[in-house]
Amino acid sequence: MFRVGDRVVYPMHGAGTIEGIEQREILGKTHKYYVLQLPISDMKVMIPVDNTEEIGLRDVIKPSQVDEVLAVLRQASTPMSSNWNRRYRNNLEKIKSGDIFQVASVVRNLSARNKEKGLSTGERKMLESAKEILLSELILASDWDRDEAISIIEEILA
Repeated sequence: MFRVGDRVVYPMHGAGTIEGIEQREILGKTHKYYVLQLPISDMKVMIPVDNTEEIGLRDVIKPSQVDEVLAVLRQASTPMSSNWNRRYRNNLEKIKSGDIFQVASVVRNLSARNKEKGLSTGERKMLESAKEILLSELILASDWDRDEAISIIEEILA
């Protein structure tokens, strides 16, 4: 069980800090919820305590793993399907996994494809979303502020 103050990652939304644990009654049943503050989108999310495993809620990576994530961004892009629909679904699954290394590979591959051939509107939105998810966790795992994290990622992808 997570505690108030823990830094966690909510797949598809990014990393944040648990600000509280509240009980709410919904449809006559009382449930506990984590109140998660997501700094990147300035959003608060309530996550059922009972469903954290199914949702994939996990701790933010350790500061020592930040360099490993950056190493994924520096690697050469991996081949992707030429079929945009298959490529989109494959990348979406990687983002949904909540694994920062998978998210970093999506950012790397879509950024490379964008330079080579451009991206569809859907893939452009996916790239921006994946970058935000990546940024949120890197900021919480390191001592960087948002601008510094963006600068580091952009420099690597350039």
